[in-house]
Amino acid sequence: MEANNLADFPRPVHHRIPNFKGSHQACHAVQELDIFNRTREVKVDPDKPLEGVRLVTLQARKTLLVPTPRLRTGLFNKIVPPPGATKEILRICATSQGVKDYSVPIGLDAKVQVDLVVVGSVAVSEKGWRIGKGEGFADMEYAMMVSMGAIAEDTPIVTIVHDCQVVDIAEELLDDHDLTVDYILTPTRTIKTGCKRPKPRGIIWHKISYEILERIPILKNLRYREKQAGKDVILKDEHPDFPNARKPADSDENAKTGNTKLQTESASAQIGHRHVGNDSLSTKSETHGALTTVYVGNIPPGTRVSELKSALREFHASSLRLSWQGAQGRAFLDYTDKMTAESVVSSLKGLNLRGQTLRVEMAKNQRNKGQVEINGQRNKYE
Repeated sequence: MEANNLADFPRPVHHRIPNFKGSHQACHAVQELDIFNRTREVKVDPDKPLEGVRLVTLQARKTLLVPTPRLRTGLFNKIVPPPGATKEILRICATSQGVKDYSVPIGLDAKVQVDLVVVGSVAVSEKGWRIGKGEGFADMEYAMMVSMGAIAEDTPIVTIVHDCQVVDIAEELLDDHDLTVDYILTPTRTIKTGCKRPKPRGIIWHKISYEILERIPILKNLRYREKQAGKDVILKDEHPDFPNARKPADSDENAKTGNTKLQTESASAQIGHRHVGNDSLSTKSETHGALTTVYVGNIPPGTRVSELKSALREFHASSLRLSWQGAQGRAFLDYTDKMTAESVVSSLKGLNLRGQTLRVEMAKNQRNKGQVEINGQRNKYE
């Protein structure tokens, strides 16, 4: 594509879903598909060559869902144009900047029913075999949508590429987690693949490593839910065939040791500390400097502090200090720095206890000498 000047901004197209000359023409062909006209909610990847599909979807007044880039902060963003948006505003909404400026996050609890999925590709065959950048995000997004009940088995998958990206691909290159496509749109052709190969039916946990789990916070959330539902969520690193496999029962302790070692060592060195469960609570904070606090609200009545602690360990988010106010449906978690606290907020987004989604955010009031001010009252740690 680069050698023949078929590529378009951003260039070079290596290591990305390549944008190409004629992409908007190919994107607009989606309107000619009967399946598009029957849809209400469309999921379109954030790649540059799919910008035209995002615009067409908004112009047709359909619900547009765009995955969070690299799934860093969640799964979907729902694009919400301002009231009375002009064509020019809709064009902006369809861009990567517009996705940031005109969207609201959609969590795992959202009642989403995606009627059509549009993905980018590096290469695709007329049989429907698809190759992406090699990082597996499109495959994972699809599997996560299956797990949350957002798509049906027959939800059509469309990809949009340049004609030169339609090539022969050996089926043995595909794995059971790879996504296949039902339609291919190019600047000159519409190809119905007739692909019968089964699509992913959820996350295949034994192919997920701890490293991937750490990079994708919402994946931790989904794993926690499926574990609570009794599903097999053993990771690749825990599998018996994996070299130096970790035991599932040890995963919480390993994660806690790896992520809170400095916090624990520092807390233990202080004078006058005491313990509640597994969280170290101290009356002094000079060693740590200013702590950063995370607020957890909407805790269901009757929930025990041990349930929250268990969830925190599951998400590798054990706190230095925990102030439990279960009667008021809330708790406060202290961390040694803002970066750690923000990572925890991202990881716990959509956390569900006893069928109720918790509210997790940075606390407005920070701790001061082991106390927190709530509604004008001072409360000591419990």
